[in-house]
Amino acid sequence: MLGARRVERLAEVAARCGGATRALALDVTDTVSVEGFAAEVGACSVLVNNAGGALGLDPIAGADEEQWRWMYDANVLGVMRVTRALLPALVASGDGRVVNVGSIAGLQVYEGGAGYTAAKHGLRAVTETLRRELLGQAVRVTEGDPGMVETEFSLVRFGGDAALARERRPDRRDAPRPGWRRRRPDPPPPLSCEPLGLALVAESRRTGAIRAGGGRRGRWSDPGARRPT
Repeated sequence: MLGARRVERLAEVAARCGGATRALALDVTDTVSVEGFAAEVGACSVLVNNAGGALGLDPIAGADEEQWRWMYDANVLGVMRVTRALLPALVASGDGRVVNVGSIAGLQVYEGGAGYTAAKHGLRAVTETLRRELLGQAVRVTEGDPGMVETEFSLVRFGGDAALARERRPDRRDAPRPGWRRRRPDPPPPLSCEPLGLALVAESRRTGAIRAGGGRRGRWSDPGARRPT
């Protein structure tokens, strides 16, 4: 069962999936739409929350409140609505799985992306909280955080303006940003874990890196660096 706003595009995906795959209209920002979709699903053992997106690339000083509201609604509340609606079926399956598609923006930030990165950080909090709330029940919760991928993401972000989408993509270091002065980037922090008075060294489930915990001086080190003994 596939759900999205653009049903025509979704039908093409369903056709490639084959079998009994169905494409239904779904707007995750609309509770009535979500509940109607859930009623059509019936039995469910896997839920992939993939809806979301970003609008604009303005700095906080010029932020558009409506764009921020939409980003939170689509990226965070949308996941809550769909998960809430299908969670009883996932639990009843005896082997349920929830997969939330986040973003590297849930781990990092960038200039002009505060509204989107705040939403994706929020999604990460929802994922980790849901995992705790479902301890002891037969539902596993996972989050995938992709980085830069060639999709329609930037095109949607700038309202269909392809030229602006190419020009203002956050990954382009040479992208002109009005009123901003370029500065030399800060040098990267040291990668070794040596004398920090380490209190803790643990594997990060998130990145596979080694977290060197020394109170406020803790930092992330290179996964290939030697562990202190």
